[in-house]
Amino acid sequence: MAEEVTATGTVRVDAWIWSVRLTKTRSTAATACRAGHVKVNGERAKPAQPVRAGDEVRLFHAGRERIVVVRRPVSKRVGPPVAAECFIDNSPPPPTRVEAAVVGIRDRGAGRPTKRERREIETLRGR
Repeated sequence: MAEEVTATGTVRVDAWIWSVRLTKTRSTAATACRAGHVKVNGERAKPAQPVRAGDEVRLFHAGRERIVVVRRPVSKRVGPPVAAECFIDNSPPPPTRVEAAVVGIRDRGAGRPTKRERREIETLRGR
């Protein structure tokens, strides 16, 4: 299977994020770029910004930050083994299930927490 690399060695950042399976769809990647959740070499990226080998891409998606260095720019979606070879993952480890469960979640529209709920939230956060 031949991955498609452009002649100039650059690919759109939204297409690259999608092709190496950091997001499920290209439109999700483009939306993340427009919302400011994607940075290339420390600068906020638009969806059409080109990336090349050696660029650092930071993506905040699904509640965590992914920090990857582009090893090979590909524009077509590739399988997971090939995608793993296309970047170097420098991301912090994902939070454990226990850490993720500690965060108190309130129902949307439930209003402000009561004094008791606020104390429970602060206790959970270790304050």
